[in-house]
Amino acid sequence: MNLPPILQRAASAARTRRALGVLLVAAPWLLVAIALAWRRHFSLDGVALAVLAFAVAAVAAWRAANTIDARWLARRLDLRPDMQDSADLLFAEPASLQGLQPLQRARLLQQLGTGAPPDLRPAWPLRAFWLGVAVAAPMIAAIVLWPGAAPAPAPAPVAEAAVAPAATDITLVAAELSITPPAYTGLPERREAELSAKAPENARLRWSLRLSPQPEAVALVFHDGERLPLVREGDDWIATRVLAHSTLYRVVPEGPLPMREDPLHRLDAIADEPPQVRVITPERSLTMATPGQRTWALQFEASDDYGLGTARLGLTLAQGTGEQVTVTERSLVLNGEGDGRQRRYVRSLDLAALGLGAGDDLIVRLVVGDNRAPSPQSTRSTSLILRFPPPPSAESTGMEGLVKKTLPAYFRSQRQIIIDAEALVAERPRLAADKFMQRSEGLGMDQRILRMRYGQFLGEETEGEPEPPPSADGEEHSLDDGHDHGSEPPSPVGTMPSVLEEFGHTHDDSEAATLLDPETRELLRKALNAMWLSEGELRGGQPAQALPHAYRALGFIKQVQQASRIYLARVGLELPPIDEARRMTGDRAGLGDRRTGLVAATPPASPALALWRALAAPGDSAAERDAFATWLRTNEASVDDALGLVAVMDALSADPACDTCRIELRRKLWPLLATPAAAAAARPAPDARGAAYLDALARERSR
Repeated sequence: MNLPPILQRAASAARTRRALGVLLVAAPWLLVAIALAWRRHFSLDGVALAVLAFAVAAVAAWRAANTIDARWLARRLDLRPDMQDSADLLFAEPASLQGLQPLQRARLLQQLGTGAPPDLRPAWPLRAFWLGVAVAAPMIAAIVLWPGAAPAPAPAPVAEAAVAPAATDITLVAAELSITPPAYTGLPERREAELSAKAPENARLRWSLRLSPQPEAVALVFHDGERLPLVREGDDWIATRVLAHSTLYRVVPEGPLPMREDPLHRLDAIADEPPQVRVITPERSLTMATPGQRTWALQFEASDDYGLGTARLGLTLAQGTGEQVTVTERSLVLNGEGDGRQRRYVRSLDLAALGLGAGDDLIVRLVVGDNRAPSPQSTRSTSLILRFPPPPSAESTGMEGLVKKTLPAYFRSQRQIIIDAEALVAERPRLAADKFMQRSEGLGMDQRILRMRYGQFLGEETEGEPEPPPSADGEEHSLDDGHDHGSEPPSPVGTMPSVLEEFGHTHDDSEAATLLDPETRELLRKALNAMWLSEGELRGGQPAQALPHAYRALGFIKQVQQASRIYLARVGLELPPIDEARRMTGDRAGLGDRRTGLVAATPPASPALALWRALAAPGDSAAERDAFATWLRTNEASVDDALGLVAVMDALSADPACDTCRIELRRKLWPLLATPAAAAAARPAPDARGAAYLDALARERSR
């Protein structure tokens, strides 16, 4: 049966529901079979009865699922009014349909694709299930509670104990490690049957050990040499300690008898992580205020491993310009929404109440703490800045370090040149050759005028030609068309040089170029080079070859417009005075050598390399291990998994012939080996042919 995918999924879900429904009805009777097997102590016949019951239920579920066929699915689909009692067409072979049947089948498929997926699953047989539960529950209770024969008591091992040999070592009979986390974590107390555990930092640990036979005294010896004596209370030995950091330890009894097994046990202290803060709104750290904006919506999300504490929103308001800037700080307490470990903080700031105006900056930071005691941790979010654009400044002349505005120039923008060139390329098949060449040269002249205009900012000289007037077609420019737009009225043709001189902008003065930083000057120079190439192609009648250069020029111009410009007052370069007595004498007394600053790299002193080499071959490496252990005790904080190193070295000390321990220790030592200093590779010695060639070159040079 070849069905559309949406009907295949619906049929599969229906068969699964039918099979699960059968298993649901059979579940109470399967429990009865399990109870009977338990009653017979899971003997062979009891287990066979339970397996038979499960097999019967599985076969019944499989047969019930196979009863869902095309006719059943068609009847279920016909219950929907949009199927129009034509669902059987969906299950028929498309080649067997005639007349309008294919169209009706296509419409039904379209209806299924646009609407909700069909749900053909049968209902759960809850009535039969609860009826089975009502009948099977008393049967299970009777099977479980019916009195039976008591099992024969196991023989007491008194005789064996009487003849048991005398103990030759001490055995750890029972052990319990109680862990009480700090109160601020909110974690419950737990008990571990193992002596190795992971616990929160500063958790209180309590050991309860039972040894046989009883030693004279017992202590916990840690890997750093510290000893913690245990106190005997009845048959148990008790000790408590606060887990300040991760450590290794072993149980060491005192007396003539040793421990049967004395492995190292590891305690890992889980450090309390600081809160995590994420900014949801706004998406950027710098937001420019829009005209008429009255509020600023903020949204943060914070999480902590044990629980969040107080949250404060720090506000810093910077007002004024120049040396008259005043900074005001305040903070607001925020109450987040969510549980103790994850909260969301939402706040809308009233800008008018804060007194923000044009030219002001509002800086916001969220500081969230946790509940760690006695010293809570806190995390500060990234700074969010709301900036109000400053008011337009008045024109100033004769002042160093200020941005100088120039009057608008009436010439084609770089974007307009690109648009016209693309249009000319598209119209080329319909234009005469002379007309096409005339228009291409005109675009080249426009590109030249624009290049000369931008060249003024790099101190380039113009050729004294006046700027062309505005075109008669009333061409309009936008803010992103590749050049600046001023707000002053246009000047008459031919008077531009004098007006520019009045406003302080000179074409051939190299000092004008200092208004741009070096990076911006380089971008502008690249734009001029691209314009030059574009101009050459246009004036040569090749606008298609000019377009890539024009696009590159436009990209550089956009980068120049978006560059961050900081104008500083020009200051002179102050060089040290020249000693005329030593000038041109070659006297280098008192001058330092440039090569003295180069110091050969020396790897840090560490015995890890010596131990790593000693472990390469079988043999005793006790001396190297002792030297590395001494170094590790003083540098434990700078080594990853220092406790793992100590544990492997301890295992190797207990069994020097353990090859697995030696390999594992070498693997852990490898990250501690110093990286060799970079050096130039020596030139390989030439072979016979190479030596003959070099000798020939030497003889040729000596002639």
